[in-house]
Amino acid sequence: MKKAGILALMAIFAVTQLTAQKKYSADPSATTIKWSGEKIVGSKHTGTINLKEGSLTTDGKSITGGEFVVDMNSIKNEDVKDAGSRAKLEGHLKSDDFFGVVKFPFSRLVLTSSTPFAAGKATAKGTLTIKEATHPVEFTVTESKAGAVITYTATITFDRSLYDVRFGSGKFFSNLGDNAIRDEIKLDVSLVVK
Repeated sequence: MKKAGILALMAIFAVTQLTAQKKYSADPSATTIKWSGEKIVGSKHTGTINLKEGSLTTDGKSITGGEFVVDMNSIKNEDVKDAGSRAKLEGHLKSDDFFGVVKFPFSRLVLTSSTPFAAGKATAKGTLTIKEATHPVEFTVTESKAGAVITYTATITFDRSLYDVRFGSGKFFSNLGDNAIRDEIKLDVSLVVK
């Protein structure tokens, strides 16, 4: 009898846990991803890249999972004013020197967990895959709600050299001088889910 009671309680607990999970679909048209990278000395470039698709799961207190696919061919530059120079830079970013978008058209962020949200903020953990290389990431995410719209904002900084993005990296080339480019790339993400 006691065993049956315990099993019943466990079943109720399991069902409660499952129903507490809520899955949201990302809205690519409302989501923005802004990137920035800079030389060791001098210029900085900024631009955008598009989210293709994604989803996020929460238990009402924290993020329990998520997966997002980024279209690497959509990378754009925003700071270069001359159209020809801007197109040349975008082409270079898409080339094998950088992200090799013909061979690697998509990058992927998988979220595995987060701390409970406190004052709208949590620390999220997961993995980032670029050019088939996967490494752990951790960042602060902020949740905000406006009616039925939920937005998650975060700044994700990653070391491009870990993903075989070598151009201008002091980890792979010497005597770069003023042409050396920092390995850190920053992504400012505003994710809208529904």
